[in-house]
Amino acid sequence: MEWAFADDRPIYAQIVEQIEMGILSGECPAGSALPSVRALALEAEVNPNTVQRAFLELESLGLVRTHRTSGRTVTEDGELVMAVRRRTAQGRVERFLADMRSLGFDAAQAVSLLAEAAGQQGCSVLGSEPKDVR
Repeated sequence: MEWAFADDRPIYAQIVEQIEMGILSGECPAGSALPSVRALALEAEVNPNTVQRAFLELESLGLVRTHRTSGRTVTEDGELVMAVRRRTAQGRVERFLADMRSLGFDAAQAVSLLAEAAGQQGCSVLGSEPKDVR
């Protein structure tokens, strides 16, 4: 994973976001092992306490499980991952629509722009369900 941190948010929150996106995108598959706190801290060049805090946050979300003797793994709960994916997508859609309203577009115009952009990227069906991650 490439670690580049912005100054506008806590580093642990950015680590949470990056690992969460890895899980939601399938880059970190269900049941896969995550690096140890120390290994990830070295890789990301951050304090191990920062990584520990990020892992605790991911555990509280249910996306990561801690095993006493074998470290941490990505959840195998596909329904939970799908629910988090949908919630994340919904937030992005709401931000997109708010941004479009601030530019003077109504929802129908914003959707039209989105459909046009999707067509330019070769997307044939707008509004289809996301692929399941399992």
